[in-house]
Amino acid sequence: QVQLVESGGGLVQAGGSLRLSCAASGRTHSSYFMNWFRQAPGKQREFVAAISTGGGNTYYADFVKGRFTISLDSGKNTVYLQMNSLKPEDTAVYYCAYQVRIGAAFDYWGQGTLVTVSS
Repeated sequence: QVQLVESGGGLVQAGGSLRLSCAASGRTHSSYFMNWFRQAPGKQREFVAAISTGGGNTYYADFVKGRFTISLDSGKNTVYLQMNSLKPEDTAVYYCAYQVRIGAAFDYWGQGTLVTVSS
């Protein structure tokens, strides 16, 4: 079992920044992919970013490129999502999701953290 705990959400004005954290614990693999998804009210969950804990490769949805950065602190088994230049349309619940490899199922999800961007 793997446990994921997100933190760092909150209320911020448009143009501001937030940093989300996703701490993994339990029986994590030596390398895995950590993903961030988000779900806005009334909308489907969508992919935001991912990082390979093995090689450090990163992947982003087009709508966050240049604004969000995903990173890893392997010593803490924690993945971060630095979000800059936030827009009201970034308002959503953000979830991290654990994936053994690209294309595999998302075996574990965090509880989500709410990000609200005011205009």
